[in-house]
Amino acid sequence: MRHRALAAIFLLALVLRLAVVLALPRLPIGLDDMFQYDMLARSIVAGNGYRWYAQQDLRLVQRYVDMEPPPEYDPRGILTSFRAPLYPAFLALVYAVVGIGWQRLFAARLVQAWIGASLAPLAALLARQLGFSERAARWAAVAIAVFPLLIVYPMALVTENLFIPLLALSLWAVLRAGKEQRWRDYALAGLFLGLTTLTRSIVALFVPIAALWAWAIARPRWTGLLHGALLFACFLLVTVPWSIRNTVLHGEFFFVESTLGYNLYMGYHPQSSGTFSADFSLDLVPILDDAERNRIGTEAAWYFIASDPGRVPYLMLRKLGYFWELDRRAFQYFYSNGFFGHWPSGVVVGVFVLLCLPLMVIAPAGLAGLAMTRPRRETVLVALLVLYYVGIHMLIMAESRFHLPLLPILAALAAHAFVDRPDRCAARWQKALALVLVLLLFANWSAELVRDWGLLGELVGPQGHRLRLSY
Repeated sequence: MRHRALAAIFLLALVLRLAVVLALPRLPIGLDDMFQYDMLARSIVAGNGYRWYAQQDLRLVQRYVDMEPPPEYDPRGILTSFRAPLYPAFLALVYAVVGIGWQRLFAARLVQAWIGASLAPLAALLARQLGFSERAARWAAVAIAVFPLLIVYPMALVTENLFIPLLALSLWAVLRAGKEQRWRDYALAGLFLGLTTLTRSIVALFVPIAALWAWAIARPRWTGLLHGALLFACFLLVTVPWSIRNTVLHGEFFFVESTLGYNLYMGYHPQSSGTFSADFSLDLVPILDDAERNRIGTEAAWYFIASDPGRVPYLMLRKLGYFWELDRRAFQYFYSNGFFGHWPSGVVVGVFVLLCLPLMVIAPAGLAGLAMTRPRRETVLVALLVLYYVGIHMLIMAESRFHLPLLPILAALAAHAFVDRPDRCAARWQKALALVLVLLLFANWSAELVRDWGLLGELVGPQGHRLRLSY
């Protein structure tokens, strides 16, 4: 792909993201997750290590949550393993340069705008690595550059700002290694997968799948065995030191983070439909010992499952539906809590359409493109990643934001479907599979809109900005 076209698309993506950041230079932190990442970053900059709930932060939280510090509480905060370390470390790097005043948030968002803009050329590189045409690669990059939710996401202090580009970069690296069959490329792919896992550990179990893929495509097979082992070894080289730190901290094995028990609790609670719910989201939060929280959450989840095992398939289907929900949740929360003031009904409806419509184009076209593309080793790896990533959330917990890391992949596949027309050479079974996937997506979105029609009506009404909806 021509470098000038790629640079122009990157510049478009950057200008759109910077425009949002510059328009809201003093936007405060809006969600608990952001507050926690900010706490961890400030602790690192202060030289206190990976701690949260320092004395000042704990007092602030105690206004809303009944949270009692342990008897041996250190005023500097509590050493934690709950959050993966790379994103707080990234924020700490920014804070170390600009200080920890209000400008730290603005600076972090500026840097995130640059990182987010890199997703556009990454989508193009993925498309080319998958063997798609240069024209399809350009359209994939444009789709990511102008995707509305990705344009505003740098405003959020959340892991997606690192995780999405790192996952795309990791997939590109593995595909490139498979094509070149060079040791150094597999080593690089392992390192990228390690960094991705240090951002969000949900991707960790995909690494052995990628290693097996490396073995399966190699000739002779012993070379593939070495390639897969090298990829896995480099992945461990990045992740094991933090796992050792967490294991020593708690006196029992922990890998990158200790959120699994909490997420399982949320995903299988008797009142849960498989997604995050504010009704019981604070049940485990007052437990400040990460190992104890993880153990209690895991034991409770297994108890919920054993008490009603017939409910598990239902929950998994609901999680699948939540995973592919429309991109409206964040806007609903911020608008209904008065962050933007009152908007006319037409403007609110327009924003909803602007946020939701791109996914309704890219996701069906992307999955259809994957189904109809001639099976090759590259598309097999992409299919394995999509199946793994969706499936692991069906087992734990799902939210609509969890599909965002798949957008660069889906954009490449969608552009391929529209531009390269794989349907012309697709077998009948591939076309049937594509049709089923598209119909399932639209059925899910129709059910979602029917379910929430009353709520959407209130949001566009005169008091929509005062509904105080939970996230």
